Amino acid sequence: MKTKSTLLLILSLTFGTVNAQDLIINNAGDEIEAKVLEITSSEIKYKRFDNLDGPVITLAKSEVLLIKYENGTKDVFQNQAEQSSSADNETNQEDLRMKGMRDAERYYTGRNSGAGWTAAATILTTPIIGLIPAAAISSAEPADRNLNYPDAKLMENYEYSQAYKEQAHKTKKKKVWTSYGIGSGVWLILILLL
Repeated sequence: MKTKSTLLLILSLTFGTVNAQDLIINNAGDEIEAKVLEITSSEIKYKRFDNLDGPVITLAKSEVLLIKYENGTKDVFQNQAEQSSSADNETNQEDLRMKGMRDAERYYTGRNSGAGWTAAATILTTPIIGLIPAAAISSAEPADRNLNYPDAKLMENYEYSQAYKEQAHKTKKKKVWTSYGIGSGVWLILILLL
């Protein structure tokens, strides 16, 4: 009984920390797991999530596309290129790329991503066997019919389309692997209880 209690405690602590960080996404689309400390008019101060005792890092606000907080809320920032009224083609392409990323964040929900099947397969078999559908499903890009993009005309633009699809794929991967983790946890709890 003591072993079961210890395992349940470890499991609950593990699941409690899975999403306990903020996520900073810069203009290039790179994700930084962090703990945001302060946002000023021109800077964002944070600590790397994997080194909370480390130094405070300062990032120019103009370099950040958005921040997803641990509680699920988001702050979207407009970078200087988007605020510019320049008609320069390179800037316009970058603007479309950023818009594609933002729109995917907003409109792609991950519906029909296979996350439910991954969790079900993991619970009904074992976490080891559940790795197979998790890896297969997460490696496949979302189907066009599931992208839920807001404007078909924008999807004709290569930069916008690629950025939208890349961000949607990242979201799909995250949903699938989260479902795998939940399925593994449920499987473990069921094994301990039975």
